[in-house]
Amino acid sequence: MKTIAIINEGKQPPDLRTPLTPEQCEVVMQKFPGTKVVVQASKHRCYSNEAYAKRGIKVVDDVSVADILLGVKEVPVADLVADKTYLFFSHTIKKQAHNRKLLRAIIKKNITLIDYETLVWEAGNRIIGFGRFAGIVGAHYAFTMWGKKYASFFLKQASLCADMNEMYAQYREIILPPIKIVLCGDGRVAHGAIEMMKKLKIHHVTPEEFLENTYDHAVYVQLRSEDYYQRKDGSEWDKSDFYKHPQDYKSSFAPYYKVADVMINAVFWKEGIEPFFTKEEMKRSDFNIKVISDITCDIPGPLPSTLRSTTIENPYYGYNPLLEKEVMPFSPEVVDIQSVGNLPCELPVDASKEFGDHLIRHVLPYLLIDDTEGIISGATIASNGSLTAKYSYLQDYIE
Repeated sequence: MKTIAIINEGKQPPDLRTPLTPEQCEVVMQKFPGTKVVVQASKHRCYSNEAYAKRGIKVVDDVSVADILLGVKEVPVADLVADKTYLFFSHTIKKQAHNRKLLRAIIKKNITLIDYETLVWEAGNRIIGFGRFAGIVGAHYAFTMWGKKYASFFLKQASLCADMNEMYAQYREIILPPIKIVLCGDGRVAHGAIEMMKKLKIHHVTPEEFLENTYDHAVYVQLRSEDYYQRKDGSEWDKSDFYKHPQDYKSSFAPYYKVADVMINAVFWKEGIEPFFTKEEMKRSDFNIKVISDITCDIPGPLPSTLRSTTIENPYYGYNPLLEKEVMPFSPEVVDIQSVGNLPCELPVDASKEFGDHLIRHVLPYLLIDDTEGIISGATIASNGSLTAKYSYLQDYIE
């Protein structure tokens, strides 16, 4: 028999999400005979300890009885249990400096680490994640900020709503002004934001229409990297080459910042790519963007106005382009910024349900029965006290 434990999220501030809801724990035990699920007691999880207990899921303090431990965020080094298999978002594959000690400890404690981020299908697209909800909440923040800036309407943050339905219900009495929204990105996060736009029946327009036309209603354009970057030598765009040799490309975003009112950033960004615009460009009289929801929140990254990541408790700040510094938000002369680093936490119930469904359907069969597709092995960063071959490039990082 294999025992799975849902661990208490120890990283601060505590994450409210869970890899499996109480109902999904039941499903796992029914679908995979010989598998037992327990849950570590938590004061913060979006489902109470009692909700699990009512479903017959044992609530424990000590998870050392389990073979497989499921979390969401990075596990504090002090909480790691040796000789176990862990699944969580480790944020180590890009050699993130703040998690070097974590990966060292994982190897020292002979832990098998399977990272959700590295679970991919054969084509390379990710199997599981919370990106959709980051996009939804990030788009909601854009409208929340606009309402605050111009005192034209009031929307509660997603975190103050019981769930996504309550968040959407707020829009029933609101008519959005004729704002032009530029959405950058084409992944899960961007499509979450697009889902929000469609739900609100915001008119989608082409890049040409966005630049050339004026409207008496809210519109949005979705831009992909080829829409706002071009080769410096004027030759043909090549997406693969762009990510391999970003130094050969320059931003061509200027026409959009001259006509957009709101920007939603949901791009995949890597070091070496030019920012969308510079601090100097933000000082120009024709820089028209007034609200930026920076969902992906890379620092430094494509937006020079993203000076820091913000929190759910204090999500906003103002950026004064002339002073090039952070000021109080929602005054006329500033660009208002949202850069919350853990947006899916604002809809923890909805996000947990979808994540758990995908985990049961697309991951656990390979983990608990047979890894026929090599999905688990391909996502295993460390095992048997060392890095796996695929992730051996991290050796210098941990040393």
